[in-house]
Amino acid sequence: MKAKNLKKKKASAQNTQKKGKKRFSVENDPFFDEDNDIKRRRMFGDDEDIESSDDSEDIYGSDDEGVDRNVGRGEEEEEEETAAEKRKRVAEAYLRSVRELKRKDEEERESEDEYDREEREAMRDSRVADMLQQEQMEESGRVRRAIASRIQKPTEGFHLLVKHRQSVTAVTLSEDDLKGFSSSKDGTIVSWDVDSGKTEKYKWPTDEALKSHGAKDPQGRATKHSKHVLALAVSSDGRYLASGGLDRHVHLWDVRTRQHIKAFPGHKGPVSCLTFRQGSCELFSGSFDRSIKIWNVEDRAYVNTLFGHQSEVLTIDSLRKERVLTVGRDRTMHLWKVPEESQLIFRAPATSLECCCFINNDEFLSGSDDGSIEHWNVLRKKPVHIVKNAHSSLQSAGIEQINGALSNGHMENGTLNPQSHSSSALSWVSALTVCRNSDLAASGAGSGSVRLWTIENESKGIRPLFELPVAGFINSLVFSKSGQFLVAGVGQEPRLGRWGRIADVRNGVVVHPLKFS
Repeated sequence: MKAKNLKKKKASAQNTQKKGKKRFSVENDPFFDEDNDIKRRRMFGDDEDIESSDDSEDIYGSDDEGVDRNVGRGEEEEEEETAAEKRKRVAEAYLRSVRELKRKDEEERESEDEYDREEREAMRDSRVADMLQQEQMEESGRVRRAIASRIQKPTEGFHLLVKHRQSVTAVTLSEDDLKGFSSSKDGTIVSWDVDSGKTEKYKWPTDEALKSHGAKDPQGRATKHSKHVLALAVSSDGRYLASGGLDRHVHLWDVRTRQHIKAFPGHKGPVSCLTFRQGSCELFSGSFDRSIKIWNVEDRAYVNTLFGHQSEVLTIDSLRKERVLTVGRDRTMHLWKVPEESQLIFRAPATSLECCCFINNDEFLSGSDDGSIEHWNVLRKKPVHIVKNAHSSLQSAGIEQINGALSNGHMENGTLNPQSHSSSALSWVSALTVCRNSDLAASGAGSGSVRLWTIENESKGIRPLFELPVAGFINSLVFSKSGQFLVAGVGQEPRLGRWGRIADVRNGVVVHPLKFS
């Protein structure tokens, strides 16, 4: 019974399975159906492949189960490149902003610079206009620098800068006041540094070289060209130095090389004085033949001759305007208007004039052999003011103070002892100079002093300022353009003769500094 029941249950179970589930078959599985495969390819793409690996380590033995290491590393590298690109992008943005700020700053600066440049140009033009106006007013005499009242009382004397074997006849300064030139009776011409006193000598060429430069044969009893120099002048541009003397020629030298470049013949007597017109290459020479000649040094040419003096021409001066001032032994002073070839003649009251210099185009000074200094105005034929005995006595207070600084009367270029010579001869005013466009003047004689003067306005005359003791004949004087020092050419003998001699004097160039308050 039990066996029959068990068989029935197994049979019923098998029947139940046949009814609820069909038997598995590849042919009946829809997965392997071609239509379904086409549909599946359309959904996922024809090129999608699924790969499997037979490496059991990849499936079971790896710690990073189910993770592809290469894929992870690629993602990390992609993340790092993105950060780098970000940093690059930020940096580029920062650079762009900096460059933009820089550009804006440059634009602003350019606009400011343009404004500043225009302002600077306007200021420069204004300064140039003021300078030209001031120069025109100074040249016309309507205004002058008031520096005389600012000079402090001297506490020291002249000091010897350059030594010469014989008496110094002329001194002059370059336009920038850095270099000086001096000459003496022995024919020596020397250039020297104002600060250090270092000298350079000019060498005279041979007679054959002089002839090739235009010199004529010696005239009269002379058998060779005399080297005795009486006058010097330097051009405003500092290129040319002119010298003149007993050989009756005007010699032209190159300042840079110190070489002789030209000899101008024409004068029939010694060349006693020379001057360049300021700011030009026009040279004027005065001679014992009573004439004044005009030369163009740039063209190396003769221009014209001015006649009017009845005796030797002794001194000459000029400014920027085409006017020349001369003094002769005929007791007259001539103001030459070169373009018109006309002249104004001023006669000394009762004395012989020895030297002269311009104050401005309308005023000038003259020195006489009686020790007087005359102040002239172009509008009057007589002096507007006369200082008599300008060098007949010394200011005792000033001399005591300065001599105290120089060992009780012993000065660097000699001994102050004017009483040993004729007082009338030693008091001749032998040199005059005016600091350009100012109210400061200086005069020299053989009486042992150089005197400074204040020039009053409106042609009211001159008044004494200070005495600067120096032994010897003062044959030449020149102020620096700034007025900061005064240079004197000193000799044992006067410039144009041998009628006097102070044997214990050193021949040379002496300099006196001037201090302003």
